[in-house]
Amino acid sequence: MTKLCVNIDHIATVRQARRTIEPCPVEGALAAIAGGADGITLHLREDRRHIQDHDVYAIKKAINVPLNFEMAATPEMITFATQVSPAMAMIVPEGRHEITTEGGLDVIGKEEHLTQAVQEIADSGVPVSAFVDAERDQIKAAKACGFTVCEIHTGPFAEAVIEHGFDLQHPEVVTERNRIEDAVAFVREIGLQCNAGHGLTHHNVRLIASIEGISELHIGHSIVSHAVMVGMQASVQEMKAQIEDAQHV
Repeated sequence: MTKLCVNIDHIATVRQARRTIEPCPVEGALAAIAGGADGITLHLREDRRHIQDHDVYAIKKAINVPLNFEMAATPEMITFATQVSPAMAMIVPEGRHEITTEGGLDVIGKEEHLTQAVQEIADSGVPVSAFVDAERDQIKAAKACGFTVCEIHTGPFAEAVIEHGFDLQHPEVVTERNRIEDAVAFVREIGLQCNAGHGLTHHNVRLIASIEGISELHIGHSIVSHAVMVGMQASVQEMKAQIEDAQHV
């Protein structure tokens, strides 16, 4: 069964909009776990736009499920990851002017640097994941760098759903979904764990959750957005039900 890891960054985004103390990311993480989250994901950005250093330590201490730590491959973040010792560190591309992560990691263009980063983190006992587009060359490069996990970027699929009126049967949506399915199969074929995420919602997640071989789905914005209306626990429960139903078809 594919696990659901809930990204709680946007709880901190709301808090930081007023530079205050609420909503509390720790409470959000605990509510997500109560709703069935199998793991908690967070991204400590270099500009600290949402999650703060103290959030990472507080959440790690409070939760009883794995913590997935998203990070840029910078010396500061590599050191932080080795100190926090999450269940997994995921290296993602990061730009100061982007609203959210805009694409997969260009592993091919940064192989020497990424190999060193992966080695340093792995030497501390933390498995390292690469957030990559559904492209075989990038996946092969990730394996060559020493990554043991690839998370396939599902953003183009999610964007296709929106662009085509939320029609899950539209040919371009199906094409993007099939690209992800092919990438997942290739990741597994070369011996890596495969996760997936970005832009997945309560509406579109079933098409991705039905792909065989995905170990974890990492979903945040849709869950937190829906939580404004129904509460965090209920939002996670609804997402988890969609994933489970998709795998029982």
